[in-house]
Amino acid sequence: MQCSWKAVILLALASIAIQYTAIRTLTSKAFQLCQLPSPQNCGLGAGQETEPPFERGAAGGGGCDDYPYFSVNATRKTHILILATTRSGSSFVGQLLNQHQEVFYLFEPLYHVQTTLIPRLSHSRTPADRRVMLGENTTDKLFRRGASRALCQPPVCDAFGPADVNVEEGDCVKKCGALNMTLATEACREKRYVAIKIVRVAEIGDLRALVEDPRLNIKVIQLVRDPRGILSSRIETFRDMYRLWRIWRATGRRPYNLDLSPLTVVCEDFLSSVSTGLSHPYWLKGKYMLVRYEDMARNPFAKTKEIFDYLGLSMDKNEEDWIRANTQGSNEPSAKHKFGTVRDSAANAESWRLRLSYDMVEYTQTVCHKVLHQLGYKTVKSEEELKNMSLSLVQDKTFVPFL
Repeated sequence: MQCSWKAVILLALASIAIQYTAIRTLTSKAFQLCQLPSPQNCGLGAGQETEPPFERGAAGGGGCDDYPYFSVNATRKTHILILATTRSGSSFVGQLLNQHQEVFYLFEPLYHVQTTLIPRLSHSRTPADRRVMLGENTTDKLFRRGASRALCQPPVCDAFGPADVNVEEGDCVKKCGALNMTLATEACREKRYVAIKIVRVAEIGDLRALVEDPRLNIKVIQLVRDPRGILSSRIETFRDMYRLWRIWRATGRRPYNLDLSPLTVVCEDFLSSVSTGLSHPYWLKGKYMLVRYEDMARNPFAKTKEIFDYLGLSMDKNEEDWIRANTQGSNEPSAKHKFGTVRDSAANAESWRLRLSYDMVEYTQTVCHKVLHQLGYKTVKSEEELKNMSLSLVQDKTFVPFL
């Protein structure tokens, strides 16, 4: 999974994501990746060339040289995948990793896969999309480019230096100009870790081919959140899409044409994916960590240390200062909140309880009861219990990384 200039936007998952998106859209038939090479014949070890190149498949598959984006020095790079859903705190976790000097971070690179391949799989929607997908030399259309520190610092951008640790996303886009893909590649290659956040892969089982590939050295952080909190956050954030949900909340009557799938899909995906991860299949050994948003919000320093220990990263003053600035402080509505986790994160981990009506919560608990129990979220049986903020609905539950 080397960062070639033609694949830096999509990074680790681009080639496989395209196959998953296209094939799962067009057919339900199973597909198989090319045969995995051994470390001896793919350049993962030095001085080990006694093995012949792995055989070509019946369909004309090639050896290592035919798949240059898989030729990675696995002893040098670790690829971190933050697997999440929208409004689950993934931007905060991504930015937490983004603060580390050894991490090259991208914000939802699969955005371009989705917008380019769906619904038309054969043609890009716009010339800008096509430039991003094909990796031409410069582009001003990289989704949330300013969310990556590495793309706002030398050698990619000279407007800011390493000492500028709190560059605003908009300032980066404005002052750095179009993204030079060749320089972005150089920045990526300099880092020991490459991290991406995605919200467009539903189940960790879909990533098995990637996780098992010894050339990629992937570590997965699956971020989850109480589905009731996700629903509340989406209602506030995606106002047009969740207009009928707001009507339900305001009137107490559920609209007859309300689309319930956004809620049911989240719970079904969580249940399936978390069940896979917590069953500790052999292919996830050393490569899976489950993190609850609420644990991160209530104990950001302790949880960050757990995450960094799992990844093999060390915390420094920069991370500590950033955590303090983004999880502690004002709880007033006028306070400037960033990255999906408000400044006073501990006090707001369960603030959704004050925004949802009891009938909406009751329905969510019915639909999502299995995953609520699995993840350690308590249910409520009355309006009074829901609004009693002195009673936490998050059980103390430890999810140990599968090492």
